[in-house]
Amino acid sequence: MNVLPCSINTLKGLYDISGVEVGQHFYWQIGGFQVHAQVLITSWFVIAILLGSATIAVRNPQTIPTDGQNFFEYVLEFIRDLSKTQIGEGYGPWVPFIGTMFLFIFVSNWSGALLPWKIIQLPHGELAAPTNDINTTVALALPTSVAYFYAGLTKKGLGYFGKYIQPTPILLPINILEDFTKPLSLSFRLFGNILADELVVVVLVSLVPSVVPIPVMFLGLFTSGIQALIFATLAAAYIGESMEGHH
Repeated sequence: MNVLPCSINTLKGLYDISGVEVGQHFYWQIGGFQVHAQVLITSWFVIAILLGSATIAVRNPQTIPTDGQNFFEYVLEFIRDLSKTQIGEGYGPWVPFIGTMFLFIFVSNWSGALLPWKIIQLPHGELAAPTNDINTTVALALPTSVAYFYAGLTKKGLGYFGKYIQPTPILLPINILEDFTKPLSLSFRLFGNILADELVVVVLVSLVPSVVPIPVMFLGLFTSGIQALIFATLAAAYIGESMEGHH
């Protein structure tokens, strides 16, 4: 059974996918590296929103919470409940990771639906949601896989790898491929849904610019939020699965 070559081919395929391009792109040359400037600009904007909001939220906490403090406490409680449901006992250390993934993806998705990125002119291409690029979604999926293995090894040590021969050693290649294809499915699901949503809005705006795109944009906001929730839920479920050792 050629398990190792299959795993290497899977990783190579994931690396090749990171080079997929849709349309034109704007790049920066930094040293010997070619940097995707569109993704960096919009990602930095999203990070600035998250850091600014968090700073404002914790700057002056009140015993009787204000509306803004109530909102952030609700978001934190939601993320904690999500982590606890999917991971179970020992979920506490993973709340920051799951929360970071959820909030970054959520704000990134909504930035593509709400912000008029296209009015900013670039030498090549145009700005869009960071998650509209396969490089971003792969970069989000790979740490999830690292967290998945780290959680299992921390909890069970080398005995963690015993799950690959359960319930029978015959399934060893399939069990290995399952773990290596998880980041592939996570990245493709998020990228495909966000790209499709933005393309639909662009086409409808070009055909019927007045009324029809508005309900589609609202539907896009809903879909964007759902995709962030799905990604965070699956990431937490994978971590919980590796810690419990069942499928």
